[in-house]
Amino acid sequence: MKVEDQHGDDGAVRSVLRTFDLLALFTEQHRTWAVKDLTTASGLAKTTVLRLVATCEQRGLLWTRPDGRITVGPGMLRWAQLANTAWQLPEPVRQVLRELAAGCGETVNLYVRGTTVLVCVARQEGPRAIRHVGRVGDELPLACGAAGRVLAGDEGSDGAAVSHGEPETGASSVAAPVHDGERRVLAALTVTGPTSRFGEAEVAGMTEAVTEAAQHISRIGFGARPE
Repeated sequence: MKVEDQHGDDGAVRSVLRTFDLLALFTEQHRTWAVKDLTTASGLAKTTVLRLVATCEQRGLLWTRPDGRITVGPGMLRWAQLANTAWQLPEPVRQVLRELAAGCGETVNLYVRGTTVLVCVARQEGPRAIRHVGRVGDELPLACGAAGRVLAGDEGSDGAAVSHGEPETGASSVAAPVHDGERRVLAALTVTGPTSRFGEAEVAGMTEAVTEAAQHISRIGFGARPE
């Protein structure tokens, strides 16, 4: 490959990464942006931001409202529906989550590992009024909490993990690995709630329950599977 071709490839990769980083700035807390603020938040030149926004608008990923503010585009609806369908868990797995939440009295989450974050792909709210609150799609830092320890890359791990004060002070979690048929860790099944309800005896009981539930899910199987 010629040197100039390599530089061209590097430039294309940078543009793609910048586009993804720009899209990542759109969150529940920041659903719309003014160009000036988007430029500041991205750290990019205004001309670069305008170019990336224009490209994303052509593909329906962003949309400029009549008031000039930029928000996610209608093209995202197709991607959202596709992701929701691809990651829809089998009913037997969802039943395991419901039974675990009812048995432990706490919120149950299922996390998978992305490149730089943990992503919640399934959730069952706990039955108590004071409980851990979140949504499917929420992201956590890669090494965060019990789920992060389970998904830290120890393939074949059978061990559960416990964390206190991560990702928030006053919250505790117990997690266990979900494996595929070759004993590779696919996901972390977690029970999360107020630290005041995670005493030594409670954690011991939750560890046993979460581990059994994770093993059950491993036998059933789960994942984004093509139809």
